[in-house]
Amino acid sequence: MESFTTHDLEVMRQSKIRREDVEEQLKYFRKGFPAMDLVRNVTVGDGIRRIEGSEKENFIKLYEDKSTSLSIQKFVPASGAATRMFKALYAYLNEDQPDLNDHSDVEEFMNGIRNFAFYHDLQKVIDDGGDDIEELLARDEYKKILHALLDEEGLNYGFLPKGLIKFHSYDDHSRTAAEEHLAEAAEYAVSAGKKVYIHFTVSPQHRSYFDKLMEDVIERYEKENDVSYVITYSEQNPGTNTIAVDFDNEPFRDETGEILYRPGGHGALLENLDRMDGDVVMIKNIDNVVPDHLKKPTVTYKKLLGGVLIDVQQKIHAYLVRLEKEELTHELAAEIASFLKEEVSYVVSESFTELSDREKKSKLAEILHRPIRVCGMVINTGAPGGGPFWVKGKDGSVSLQIVESAQINMEDPLQKKMVEDAGYFNPTDVVCGLKDHRGDSFDLMNYRDNDTGFITEKSLGGKKLKALELPGLWNGSMADWNTIFVEVPADTFNPVKSVNDLLKKAHQ
Repeated sequence: MESFTTHDLEVMRQSKIRREDVEEQLKYFRKGFPAMDLVRNVTVGDGIRRIEGSEKENFIKLYEDKSTSLSIQKFVPASGAATRMFKALYAYLNEDQPDLNDHSDVEEFMNGIRNFAFYHDLQKVIDDGGDDIEELLARDEYKKILHALLDEEGLNYGFLPKGLIKFHSYDDHSRTAAEEHLAEAAEYAVSAGKKVYIHFTVSPQHRSYFDKLMEDVIERYEKENDVSYVITYSEQNPGTNTIAVDFDNEPFRDETGEILYRPGGHGALLENLDRMDGDVVMIKNIDNVVPDHLKKPTVTYKKLLGGVLIDVQQKIHAYLVRLEKEELTHELAAEIASFLKEEVSYVVSESFTELSDREKKSKLAEILHRPIRVCGMVINTGAPGGGPFWVKGKDGSVSLQIVESAQINMEDPLQKKMVEDAGYFNPTDVVCGLKDHRGDSFDLMNYRDNDTGFITEKSLGGKKLKALELPGLWNGSMADWNTIFVEVPADTFNPVKSVNDLLKKAHQ
């Protein structure tokens, strides 16, 4: 048991942080998380499904036929400010006399400034302040322009989340990233009754801004797409914040003596996802959107992933019903084992044949009775992000997992070689089945591997600290799900990590 002051415990109580969780986190800091044990890379036919031709068309048709009688929900992680998008711009502002030769990102930004969807808004706010943006550009007065973009007195983009940043220009309007999700969802996520359900995870300080945006634009998108939107929100539970430690692995205290707790990463959103009640739930990051004229591949492959999910889910549910109603014959056991291997990439252990019929039946039911995820995977072109691998579990089983580089022991030459040779990476394009054959929702917390978090180094006030991230939402939080990886084209993945990414062809 850790020794905490009465005040420490009261802060935990008010923040809804459980003491036992904090003590468990401190243990992880001291012993470390075990590195993921990569067995081999995934390839087409060995962990990755490449779906083409008539098979592709059949899955898309299955999705289109079934979706109109289902509840399709889109889950969009949209918490946090867009500050990192403007990191290079802030670096320029923070220098007294910056040399543009040392700030190529700022030079690129200024050269392309008229091509940003927010240019006219920026122009207006500068005009309202008594300046002219073209004159400021001519005089190289870039700091005034950047302050107008980022500061509260201007567009306040340094505070706003990515979802509220204007991403794309159209003939008569510009769209924020959140609006692109409205337009996109109307093309592939229409439920029974022409309802489009979209759920955004937001920060408390941004909620009113999202409400205002939706109030202003929702009618327009409903008329354009002949649908009715149901927009919901949730916030990250502050109880999922994790304790920070110093380099002696003792609780990190700030200058006032308070213990520092930090957001636990996107894995903290597992609780939010757990509350979704759709028949099909599609996860997509807030910044991975494109203008209308480039949406076709995204729409096509979202429907494909949805069709694969519905197909495998129907088969799994049928097998579970049979296991409940029938005796397990040798033929049925072999059929299910073959299905798991061929369609879910799950190979039953060699010891399975030694089990009694009752134990076999129980084991097969346990394997089948899990949440399902169908994940799009893009051919690796060197982009950052987690990747798909065959991974050995603590019990010796081998399963498909999405692994972050921070979870891999890069000191091991074999593990490092597998990462370097990886053929695919994860664009966070996930379609989920969260209900079982009875229509009951799974408790997603039961399928998380708590040993798959990771530790990172940060700093506060010039002092170094260590932070702990919970198992990632599409990493260890889904470790024990039935998993299918499907190859999708690179043009379905167009994230905006830096503001200058909006100058790329995919966002123009």
